[in-house]
Amino acid sequence: MTPSILELMARDALEFGIRYIEDVNFELKEDVQAHLLIEIDGNYEKQMFEECEEVYKVLDKYKCDEILFADASHQKEILLKLRNKIGDAIKSNSVFKDEDTVVPRAELPKLLKGIKELGRKYNFKSVCFGHAGDGNLHVNIIRENQSDYEWDTVLKKGIHEMFELCVSLGGSISGEHGIGYTQKEFLPISLCSAQIEIMKKIKNVFDPSGILNPGKIFP
Repeated sequence: MTPSILELMARDALEFGIRYIEDVNFELKEDVQAHLLIEIDGNYEKQMFEECEEVYKVLDKYKCDEILFADASHQKEILLKLRNKIGDAIKSNSVFKDEDTVVPRAELPKLLKGIKELGRKYNFKSVCFGHAGDGNLHVNIIRENQSDYEWDTVLKKGIHEMFELCVSLGGSISGEHGIGYTQKEFLPISLCSAQIEIMKKIKNVFDPSGILNPGKIFP
């Protein structure tokens, strides 16, 4: 089976979404730490129901708390709205940093656990959600009451260790957002000096005068 949607929402992400959306009716049990949103699609209803039954068997094997099935379009719309509005909910509530991580799918639990441990170590709160289907986890770090020194200096050490964890699990420091201006200092975590040098030479071939985004990635 290949789900058309496979989304992970940790509890803190769900809480942000529920508070933000006024008309959402969604029960979040006290002992539930994450939800997995799965969508099956296809051309034949019978086939889709058979696949849903197989999904249920897998989830039941791992003792999920409660497996809910959206059997009407409005139920599905509520779940998708909740997932899609998490980012907006975070933006409306706090100053934050959005880090884009990726690991092999099977390593997502280790990554999520490690990020929470780093949060305790470096005193930051993380709101995590993402695309479990490809191992991509968005880590939104909330500023809350951090001082300028904690936010600008100490936090960077935690982010550095987070990316080191990603690479140690077989992943990378960017899943879908690219490296960009803010991630370039972490590039040596995932690439060796020889690889970075090759990238510089490739850029020089196409931009010998250095006029395309000068200094954005390489000096």
